[in-house]
Amino acid sequence: MATVKKTTKTTSESAAKGKTFSDEERAAMKERAQEQKTAARRGARASKANGETDVLAKIAEMPQADRTMAERIHTIVKSSAPDLSSKLWYGMPAYARDGKVVCFFQAADKFKSRYATLGFSDDAKLDDGAMWPTAFALTKLTA
Repeated sequence: MATVKKTTKTTSESAAKGKTFSDEERAAMKERAQEQKTAARRGARASKANGETDVLAKIAEMPQADRTMAERIHTIVKSSAPDLSSKLWYGMPAYARDGKVVCFFQAADKFKSRYATLGFSDDAKLDDGAMWPTAFALTKLTA
């Protein structure tokens, strides 16, 4: 009678070397899941005011340097594009058209970066020729 070999489970090489996602990335995913739960709970009664309140609260939590830039970006976006609605996106202030995020502010502190980011999704339709920027690094706003 043949003997049966038992296999042992091993972790993949990449998992053994380190984590797949950083702590900051996992936190952002948890924030996104919470945002979706909140939106589902609000349901039909959700309004622009809810998103605005959420964004302003998130901005208030930021460290001073990021908060100053986020407040300024928020003011610029709301005055330049009043049709965009404020919402949180992976725990970041974002601005959407018809529910789709077109731009967002990523605080430097969010992923322990040396600069904040003003980014745009493809729904922003910034197409200009064969090449265009989709994000800008921000260290200070002067406007």
